[in-house]
Amino acid sequence: MKKNCLILTFTLVFISMNAFCQSTLKEYKVGHIFNVSLPEYMIKTTGFNEAASIQYKNVVRDVAGFIILDTKESLELVEINFGSINEFYDNFIADFLKDEFMRKISKPKTKKIGEINFVESDASYYDNDSQVEIYYLVGIVETPNAYYKVISWCTSKNKAKFKSEFQKILYSVKD
Repeated sequence: MKKNCLILTFTLVFISMNAFCQSTLKEYKVGHIFNVSLPEYMIKTTGFNEAASIQYKNVVRDVAGFIILDTKESLELVEINFGSINEFYDNFIADFLKDEFMRKISKPKTKKIGEINFVESDASYYDNDSQVEIYYLVGIVETPNAYYKVISWCTSKNKAKFKSEFQKILYSVKD
């Protein structure tokens, strides 16, 4: 009899728990992993941009950069929807180096590899503090899940030396 009462009690507890838990659950993936290839001479670092997912540099060669990730899901949560990578690029580049002396931005170049879209442009400005012109390769990557801002820089006198390395970084981004 005790055994039957115990079984009945567990059955009632189980049934009553299920009665209160009627809603279905939706699974969420937390975090976003992406891949990027950096030249062997670059090391991961910090201090350039708080929003960056990865930052990289080489002090001896005087080169550096970072990548900022914007998932499409997080943009949608704040009701921001870009119709294309070009729209995302235009939105970003409008404010990039906006207040810098002798700011120059080249016409953007687009490229598609598989289902990943890329936009790249050259940017530069004259830094009065260091008395040198700084060169940036500005890249935007659009994957099915995210937009990435890939910003790499060096002095303008070293542009020819490092631009192809910066492009390799840009075109290696994928998720």
